[in-house]
Amino acid sequence: MKQLPNPDYHVPVLFTETLDGLNIRPDGVYVDCTFGGGGHSKGILQRLGENGKLIAFDQDVDAKQNVPDDKRILFVPHNFRHLHRFLKLHHIPKVDGLMADLGVSSHQFDEGERGFSIRFDGPLDMRMNVQQALTAENIVTTYSEQQLHLLFEQYGEVSNAKTLARHIVQNRTQMPAQTILQFKALISPVVKGNPNKYLAQVFQALRIEVNDELGALKDLLQQVLETLLPGGRAAIITFHSLEDRMVKNFFRGGEEDDEQENPFLPNKKEKQFRLVNKKPITASQDELKKNPRSRSAKLRIAEKI
Repeated sequence: MKQLPNPDYHVPVLFTETLDGLNIRPDGVYVDCTFGGGGHSKGILQRLGENGKLIAFDQDVDAKQNVPDDKRILFVPHNFRHLHRFLKLHHIPKVDGLMADLGVSSHQFDEGERGFSIRFDGPLDMRMNVQQALTAENIVTTYSEQQLHLLFEQYGEVSNAKTLARHIVQNRTQMPAQTILQFKALISPVVKGNPNKYLAQVFQALRIEVNDELGALKDLLQQVLETLLPGGRAAIITFHSLEDRMVKNFFRGGEEDDEQENPFLPNKKEKQFRLVNKKPITASQDELKKNPRSRSAKLRIAEKI
């Protein structure tokens, strides 16, 4: 009997829009960079014929339990930043399409001991790859005031990032920060505005740093061009402005960083992608009702020229 992805593990966002955007060929080769609960992968497999192939990446050990018993799928238990290395290892030179859902899975949010959610108590952890050393607790207890300030300002857009960083450094020797409740107690005197929104921004900043999410995305984008066949498509779902800006700039100019217009340069670089959607695709009202976590999702799709 074939094992099916666990429907409670994670509800895939922008499911139909992503699959339609990939323009899947039945005999094609596709990559799901963020397998998670296997929702998007299941949809890709349904559109592939018996000669199609899917390579699925996920560094979270819990995701492996969702891999279906299907000879067309190859599961790679590593971060998608190593995309090209593992495709080469498995003798897959080019692919017809690639997708990534950069959101944290519902499973990770709902498992209190993983430390991703403000709703539960548990270790201040936040590692997607539990084998790595760096945790959110390490960051809170060892980073300098300046490091914490930049972290909360840039990754969380926390309004009083400087005050928060100073408060943590001044009080962390007297107050422990090993658990989520302890950390919330530590920073409670400087929480501004809506506490849930504020804590969500702080936790987002820590999670991005723990998992080097922007660094991993940058590494992935740098490999997309050499990985895709001409006419191949990349569909990437982001959940905050930093990621979305990187993807937008990459698809528009082949670079993941903001390009400065230089009037003295003779020619603009040749376009390497055709934008399938000029504006990001967002969740429908129906999806928002069924899955509130889709509200900040933005899908961008581009085709290699």
